[in-house]
Amino acid sequence: MIAKAPINDGYGLDAESVARSRARHGENQITRKKTKSFWEKLFENFNDPMIKILLIALCIDVFLMVRGSQWYETIGIAIVILIATVVSTLSEQGSEAAFERLQQEASKIKCRVIRRDGVIEIPVWEVVVGDLISLQPGDKIPADGFIIDGELDVDQSALNGETKEARKRPSYGVRSEPGLLSGDRLFSGSVACSGAGVMRVSAVGEKTFYGKLALEVQEETGDSPLKTRLAGLAKTISVFGYIGAFFVALVYIFNAVAFDMGAERLNALIRNPRALMEIIAHASTLAVTVIVMAVPEGLPMMITVVLSSNMKRMLKDNVLVRKLVGIETTGSLNILFTDKTGTLTRGELETTGFIDGDGGLWPKNGGLYLKNIWKDIYRCVHHNSTASMSLGKAIGGNATDRALLEYVNRHAVARESVSGAETAAFSSQTKFMASRSVGTNRPVTFVKGAPEVVLSGCSTYKDADGVEKPFEHIRKLKKTMSELQKNSARLIAVATAGHTVQTANDLTNLTLIGILSVRDDIRREAAAGVKRLQDAGVQVVIVTGDSIETAESIARNVGVLNESSISITSRQFNAMSDDEAAGVLPRLAVVARALPSDKSRLVQIAGSNGLVCGMTGDGVNDAPALKRADVGFAMGSGTEVAKEAGDIVILDDNLLSIAKAVKYGRTIFKSIRKFIIFQLTLNFCAMGISMIAPLIGVDSPVTVIQMLWINMVMDTLAGLAFGGEQALEEYMREKPKKRDEPIINGYMWREIFGGAIYSLLICLWFLKSKFVSEFFPENSLRLMTAFFALFMFTGIFNSFCARTHHMSLTDHMAGNKPFIFIMGIVTVAQIIILYFGGTVFRTNGLTLPEFLFVGALSATTVAAHLSRKAFYAKRGMEIGT
Repeated sequence: MIAKAPINDGYGLDAESVARSRARHGENQITRKKTKSFWEKLFENFNDPMIKILLIALCIDVFLMVRGSQWYETIGIAIVILIATVVSTLSEQGSEAAFERLQQEASKIKCRVIRRDGVIEIPVWEVVVGDLISLQPGDKIPADGFIIDGELDVDQSALNGETKEARKRPSYGVRSEPGLLSGDRLFSGSVACSGAGVMRVSAVGEKTFYGKLALEVQEETGDSPLKTRLAGLAKTISVFGYIGAFFVALVYIFNAVAFDMGAERLNALIRNPRALMEIIAHASTLAVTVIVMAVPEGLPMMITVVLSSNMKRMLKDNVLVRKLVGIETTGSLNILFTDKTGTLTRGELETTGFIDGDGGLWPKNGGLYLKNIWKDIYRCVHHNSTASMSLGKAIGGNATDRALLEYVNRHAVARESVSGAETAAFSSQTKFMASRSVGTNRPVTFVKGAPEVVLSGCSTYKDADGVEKPFEHIRKLKKTMSELQKNSARLIAVATAGHTVQTANDLTNLTLIGILSVRDDIRREAAAGVKRLQDAGVQVVIVTGDSIETAESIARNVGVLNESSISITSRQFNAMSDDEAAGVLPRLAVVARALPSDKSRLVQIAGSNGLVCGMTGDGVNDAPALKRADVGFAMGSGTEVAKEAGDIVILDDNLLSIAKAVKYGRTIFKSIRKFIIFQLTLNFCAMGISMIAPLIGVDSPVTVIQMLWINMVMDTLAGLAFGGEQALEEYMREKPKKRDEPIINGYMWREIFGGAIYSLLICLWFLKSKFVSEFFPENSLRLMTAFFALFMFTGIFNSFCARTHHMSLTDHMAGNKPFIFIMGIVTVAQIIILYFGGTVFRTNGLTLPEFLFVGALSATTVAAHLSRKAFYAKRGMEIGT
């Protein structure tokens, strides 16, 4: 029997001892690390590489604005910077929220403490090292310590994610397993389910298991893969911009000094430094204009737009995005560390079947309740349960008793009363419990316990029809049991006796009723989810607190473990150096008996090897690893702490939903890449025109107002158009991107430079060609109107070329209706501006032949684009974003 807690006067710490202990060991609460304010984080986000380039461009534009030009560009860049930094800062607030949630949950707990003056109830933060805590079913463990009296079944799922309760009892000096596997240690954050006992507190606050988790949640996280890639892009673009600026300034000065002036003017210029300074100042203005044109100022805005616009779509697939950057990172996943309980399995124990005395297996819905044996099964379970039914659901007791009770209660039968005086309670020593039923018929004792204990005392059994027979089919019965155990089932035997059973010695002449199978069953979609992720090139690793046998069984059933992969225990993992662990990581499938620290270390090792890693979790123990991973997937049924620490919440706890998130992430990354092709093609073309036009006698090929309209199309509208790209199944057949893979690949550079150079050539040809000047005789206004139209229509055609790497430009076009709508609006608006823009847009309308000529010339960009792709394909070159 379970010993009662020694609650006697004069037992426990007195007030003076409490004060000394608190002074030495501290209070039972977690110190919050100094965190950065919203404004400090906002200021830090201005260090983003792309934002730095925009800030440089903003300063240059302010200088130009003072000199009376392009005020709209200055305001536009300022708005882009503000929106991008504010959204990023708000996204980073989640870690503090996770810590606050952790603190709120802990502060709600009260506990009964045995002090010198008796038993008192105090807030958990007042508990000190050395206190004695009285524990009853339902109590939350307030600190770490050792059980010194009694016996408890403790739910540690918030700490290790496992549904099976841990049995805790005094060790009496016998060495036990370390950590959560310890048989006598109790941990803050766990819950007493059954039994009673007293614990002595050995650690409080930050020194507890729970406290260390809370401190890890406050740790700063590294840069996301997208931020790393954008840093590389910013560096590349800045190099192009600076080289181009230097070149155009040098050429302009050389042209102005060497070719535009005679010898007398040149001598006068030498004698008049002010005139020379004017030339240098104008050259500098051209140079900074080139730098501004090179900067894709719409990119930060576009990324925010595309990430935000996909949040609603993902919500329909049970994927709730908490941090925007987590969407794109999901698409780059190389490895996913997933919990077993609640993700691959249902997360709750369920009775899955029954083995009768003949060795026959009855599945959960096999009609066993129609057989005569059902009445005995029902009574054995009901009379030997620490749980009880309430509103159709089992409550109280341990998880196994709840699962059995709900199973038999689906088809209830009449139940006799139980004589409490003749009930033998379950204990870890005897491994059985028994109860005496006193009804109208002869008294019967019902026994429930471990098969190895109950079967040894059985001499007869009842078949499915309730007929008692000699127990002769033990071999077939054990074979069926072995098959179920290989599939991680927990088995419980039920039997009856005509005599009273109180001790192990009384387990004789029993009649076996059968063996009940209880299991945390595998989710129907688990295997499909694993296969879908593996087909996408994502390595799936199960990290669980379960035994290695159970973990391997689940891993094989869902397709994670095969002949080429390996499984290890936490102890084996911790015996490895980081280099050794990195060596086995590519073949790793299972880490069993895992601790929260193992998850964090796995994330660190994967990241240091250039892998983009994801982590699933639902408990408090998972919060640090969820935060440290490149993308943390919190389960919808999990704790609020886990949800706050994660980047994405999987509302249906389904691995298939994570696979959908991967597809969305890859789609978003490709949308960003498509937009970069489009914008940099136009930017480089515009930069080339800005560099060359003044050198060939065209001072203002595009006016300030025209540039405002061009920027609106390049930045805002194009971002919205590319943000609606359809999530295609073909993306899931591609290999995931590595963390350090550049955001612009070889195909993109070829498309950007190929498109920009071709567009630049036709624009320059249009401005200086004799054929074009004859087409627009003595009317420079119509010529510049046509040039404006050419530049815009070339950009529109380029947008269609950028959105797909297939030869057909309409490929999957129906899946992105916003693209068609937005580009249609842009085209119609451009035509209206051409004919009705007047002096505001410097347009004068075009005749039909002129309009068709401009349209046909701009359409040649499509022919050039398709020719490039055909050339790439013929040469076997990389094609695609």
